[in-house]
Amino acid sequence: MFSNWVIITKRPYFNPTMKQDSEKRSILVTSALPYANAPLHLGHILEHTQTDIWVRFQRLYGNNCIYVCADDAHGTPIMLKAEELDISPEELIDEIYQDHKATFEGYRISHDNFHTTHSEENKILSERIYNSLNEKRLIDKKIINQLYDTKKQMFLADRYVKGTCPNCGAQEQYGDNCEKCSATYNAIDLIDPVSVISGTTPIISESEHIFFKLSQLKDQITTWLDESHIQNPVRNKLNEWLEGDLKDWDISRDNPYFGFLIPGYEDKYFYVWLDAPIGYLASHLNYLSKNNDESKFEDFWEPDSQNEIFHFIGKDIMYFHALFFPMMLSNANLKSPSGVFVHGFLTLNGEKMSKSRGNFISAKNYLNTLDPDYLRYFMGSKLGTGVDDIDLNLEDFKQKVNSDLVNKYANIASRSARFINNHYKDTLSTELDTPELVEEFVEASIKISESYENLEFSKALREIMSLADKANQYIESKEPWILIKKEGNEEQVQSICTTAINLFRILTIMLSPVIPGFTQVAKDFLNEQETNWHSINDPLLSKKVNKFKPIITRIDENHINNLMGN
Repeated sequence: MFSNWVIITKRPYFNPTMKQDSEKRSILVTSALPYANAPLHLGHILEHTQTDIWVRFQRLYGNNCIYVCADDAHGTPIMLKAEELDISPEELIDEIYQDHKATFEGYRISHDNFHTTHSEENKILSERIYNSLNEKRLIDKKIINQLYDTKKQMFLADRYVKGTCPNCGAQEQYGDNCEKCSATYNAIDLIDPVSVISGTTPIISESEHIFFKLSQLKDQITTWLDESHIQNPVRNKLNEWLEGDLKDWDISRDNPYFGFLIPGYEDKYFYVWLDAPIGYLASHLNYLSKNNDESKFEDFWEPDSQNEIFHFIGKDIMYFHALFFPMMLSNANLKSPSGVFVHGFLTLNGEKMSKSRGNFISAKNYLNTLDPDYLRYFMGSKLGTGVDDIDLNLEDFKQKVNSDLVNKYANIASRSARFINNHYKDTLSTELDTPELVEEFVEASIKISESYENLEFSKALREIMSLADKANQYIESKEPWILIKKEGNEEQVQSICTTAINLFRILTIMLSPVIPGFTQVAKDFLNEQETNWHSINDPLLSKKVNKFKPIITRIDENHINNLMGN
């Protein structure tokens, strides 16, 4: 059905290659790892929904697509949170892991494996990559000055220091940049610094740290950016960073710290941003181990592998995923990502989400109020290849879901099914009343599949709802409720309703990556479980369907009030 697409560099969109039907792709997909010190928020759900829609489309189209993720389980914040709760870090991350896993499952996120970075696989792989970089002389040691909390007896990361900005004099600024004047600086340059942890004045102390020589890899980074699937705005931003001098990357942290010890040291740990992305590899290896397929790991991650690897991340962490991580992998004789897709943040009713301001919906509270497919659909309708923030305006959310999913999509089935159920013993006609309309929907599926492939979900859903409008207009024009009253029209009405149900079926297949729960109910009605994207080409005729049950109910004002805790 599909022709090969031409691969070009510096393409205008994130645009992986669609292949001929006979050429299945092998794809590994990841979402950014949620941090294991708090419950999930709707920003996590946005990213995982975006990833999940693309993954589900790939599987539906017939490609081999594995989706892995994990909890990011190391670092100072987890150590301090566990200390505050008087439990071990291991107890904390296990409790959070169970909570995260259950929440993702509640939103129908189809991870093949959800793991943790505090795992034996991750330890082994982190050491392997570090040792490979060391052998290539890409590891260096330097003495640095840091702020040290004498009361807590620990060096302070930038986020744990506040003071007066050395540039503009603004008070209560963190140790890396000023929110007032946007100046960046070293924490030791803060005026009157205070430890956020103990409230005491830290001292400046020396420590030997370990660095990854990123400064030597500028040409490699440039080549990778030119050859990879990345949105142009992201590529342009990354190239801005490359215009100046790249600094070597500090990959060590001092004791006390919760993480993996660096080989050869008893008081130095891998910085969380070294082992966190390696968690993608670890989760993949864990998945393969569960299926006794460990041998496929090297096949997938070897430098010349033709398999594809795509990361979905927020715009705040693209520096790590598009500069550090690819260079770590390629210089450790492993395959770098085929591409990185970056999205914006999620706002609520036009403002940044904030618990203190009452502008907040927890991921769990949403699930206690509404079906996740409503939110999946709304997010999908807003998602494209841009990196702008997406606003969850609740009035827009209510109207869009009711208009598109209830009034358009579900309405097609409810208007047609009752005739088939009540007058034709649940059996579809032997022929279509208007086969040319069904063919129009089939042809439209090519364009829609391209939109899914290119991560233009909003475009795909607009096209699908345009088709839903045509289906409803078709039913309206045929007036089966009038025809059925006249003797002799029985076959025509059955054929009309069969046509409408086939249109509904095509839309169901098209929508299934976005609203898998609702479309499963639709498939139950259609008495059809095993479908793929190519099933769109084959109409349902002379087949029994099941009794129709309502697929989607309307969202009302009470739902919205409950979401906001009113």
